[in-house]
Amino acid sequence: MANDFKRFAKPSVGTSTGASADAVYTVPAGAGSSALESIIIGITLANKTTTGVTASVFLDNEDGSNDVFIVKDATVPAGSSLEVMAGNKIVVQNDGSNADVVRVSCGTASALDALITVLEDV
Repeated sequence: MANDFKRFAKPSVGTSTGASADAVYTVPAGAGSSALESIIIGITLANKTTTGVTASVFLDNEDGSNDVFIVKDATVPAGSSLEVMAGNKIVVQNDGSNADVVRVSCGTASALDALITVLEDV
């Protein structure tokens, strides 16, 4: 089992929310469709506009229930970024047939870019 640092980007995040929000990271299945865990190391949201926007990050849980917001309706000031994780780590998983999905939404269409860094295969 090799640990791999990876990054995933979603430019111009949309306005859909909850389980319909833009998928930025989906935990892959392990070899032979086995279970696999990843650790989210960082989530950065960058506002590309000249006005403040609101953003949410949502964990669409692999079990189909227990979905949660990591952050909801956080303000990202004009031309700046928000580091959502602030030193925290979140373990996400794929049970071999269903995967956790990290989703992002913004109150203003295409105003926000999202970047997620993970350590996969832990």
